[in-house]
Amino acid sequence: MNKATSLRTAAVLGLGLAVAGCGGTSSGRLFQWGGPAQTPQKQETAFDKFNVEPQQSTLWDLFSNNEDPNVSLAVNKYLWTASLQVLDFLPIQSVDPFSGLIVTGYGTPPGGGKAYRATIHITDPALDARSLKVSLESRGGTVAPETVRAVEDAILTRARQLRIRDSNL
Repeated sequence: MNKATSLRTAAVLGLGLAVAGCGGTSSGRLFQWGGPAQTPQKQETAFDKFNVEPQQSTLWDLFSNNEDPNVSLAVNKYLWTASLQVLDFLPIQSVDPFSGLIVTGYGTPPGGGKAYRATIHITDPALDARSLKVSLESRGGTVAPETVRAVEDAILTRARQLRIRDSNL
């Protein structure tokens, strides 16, 4: 046997052992060298707790479109952009464009003396007042409902302006 054949044989044998090591046993028992087989302790998972079978996924799931069309997390792009523009004086702490959540830190509006912090939640893809939830707080506590309403109105007005601008293109 020459050197190339020996290397190929060793590679095939190693690959075969690696693949054989990936398989499981149907009895659920582990094989141990020099001792009896032991059954591993099963830890309770969230799937067991709620009697739900975990979904198995494969590489081919990346290329299939098996999503439920009735489930969507779309947000209105005009409300999203308007919220960021109107409250651009506030430092952004976190954003999640998939669920429509914007959380800001404390900031002082131009010409104002009081620092505010905002949480904006866009709940629907419609350009509608019901799609926008704004929560404001100051360092002193709650903010007057009129102030919250004024911020909501400013965001809605800016969102409508953006939509009109896009429709004129």
